[in-house]
Amino acid sequence: MPKGNFDRDPLDDVLRPPLDETNEERSIRLRTEEKAKRVSDAIDEALRQERQAARKKDVVRLLLLGQSESGKSTTLKQFQRLYTPTAFREERHLWRSVIQLNLVRSIRLIVDTISEVHRSAILSEDESDGEEEFQLSDKLLAITDRLKPLRHIENILVTKLVPPNEAEATSLGSRPDIISSSQSRKDQEIFVRPGKGWHGTLLRGARSFRPTSAGSTGLETPDDAQCVLDSCRPDMIALWRNPTVRAILQRRKVRLEELPGFYLNDLERMTSLKYVPSDDDVLKARLKTVGVCEYKFHLEASAGSESGTEWRIIDVGGSRSQRRPFPFPTWAQFFDAVNAILFLAPISGFDQALAEDRSVNRLEDSVLLWKSVCSNKLLANVELVLFLNKCDLLDAKLKSGIRLAKYVRSFGDRSNDLDTATKYFRGKFSAILREHSPHPRKFYGFCTSVTDTSTTAGILAIVRDIVVREHLRKTRLL
Repeated sequence: MPKGNFDRDPLDDVLRPPLDETNEERSIRLRTEEKAKRVSDAIDEALRQERQAARKKDVVRLLLLGQSESGKSTTLKQFQRLYTPTAFREERHLWRSVIQLNLVRSIRLIVDTISEVHRSAILSEDESDGEEEFQLSDKLLAITDRLKPLRHIENILVTKLVPPNEAEATSLGSRPDIISSSQSRKDQEIFVRPGKGWHGTLLRGARSFRPTSAGSTGLETPDDAQCVLDSCRPDMIALWRNPTVRAILQRRKVRLEELPGFYLNDLERMTSLKYVPSDDDVLKARLKTVGVCEYKFHLEASAGSESGTEWRIIDVGGSRSQRRPFPFPTWAQFFDAVNAILFLAPISGFDQALAEDRSVNRLEDSVLLWKSVCSNKLLANVELVLFLNKCDLLDAKLKSGIRLAKYVRSFGDRSNDLDTATKYFRGKFSAILREHSPHPRKFYGFCTSVTDTSTTAGILAIVRDIVVREHLRKTRLL
């Protein structure tokens, strides 16, 4: 094989100026090369800016996990209120029908409970032995009769919220923890499909109420439901404040105050003809979703340096039927791209059972789900943030005399107060992460009441920093 000559640059002959190049030719060549360099530099700069823009367009993804009624939807609304306040305010009027439905269903639950007591004259057989029978006054029974038209309003509101092609939306499942077996399928909880189909349905029916100027709420003209609520206000207030009603609800363990969508302490304001939902009202509103919901929004100026960043928050349905076995196929598309998981565990449910499975304790279910998330190898490189949620309800229960140790034996003889209980739960959940994570991960645990705007704002700011830092790490910018 002939030996090659490697002493000379193979491109030298091509790039070297001609040996007989004149001064004029040299001048032309240099100008041409200078122009070519400017074009090349411009292309390089355009590519650099394009890469920067692409980085800015990188989507920050947060996955919300937790059992049904753990506070996922409220947390999502808190994110929107804090970082997309303009869009949040513009959509507040759409929540009025949801709030009306929550209010009507709370009142109807009371009316149905009173009617059942009246029919049987006593409580159920297993509760009546040696216990006081409730005497229902004619005045109280008259109030419940006058409130029965609310059933019609409930049907109207459901029709407004549910798109025509989803008429089955009230047949997902009932609330067996608060509703007796004698009640009809109409008592079952409304749910909507993923996305904003219900938003579109309300927009089509409420265009006459949309704002016409920057200073208008668009809600000065009441709808039919609000007119009925206004006319029923005295009876609704009298019903909720009636001592016999409160005693019956307590005996039957109907804890309306602990349920999402509880507004009975604000009846005077919320039944006004000119009622406009506040931020807090929207945060408390209950509208159950099923399936996997992905919410996209761009952070507004209030987000500071992150302004304009696109966030996608994925809310996975929390009922057992939607998350077993874990992980089920519908989640797979989110695993590789997600920056962090925000897990909500409602620790106030230590004495409650799941609505969809009365044999399963709510706290136990949260612990098992947390363990499965921590140990899942697909999530080994994802940051986990834990919200020990509904601490306000936990505090109220403990102060009422309910003993945590009665339901959680390992709590032992510790002091039955909020600080001791939350410290205990933090330790338990932290230990699960430490023992079952495929590799060591930092424990981010917060005690929260996500309906509390002031305290939640600071916590969500910390969560945002955690998520953004993880996002930057994955994009190799940190």
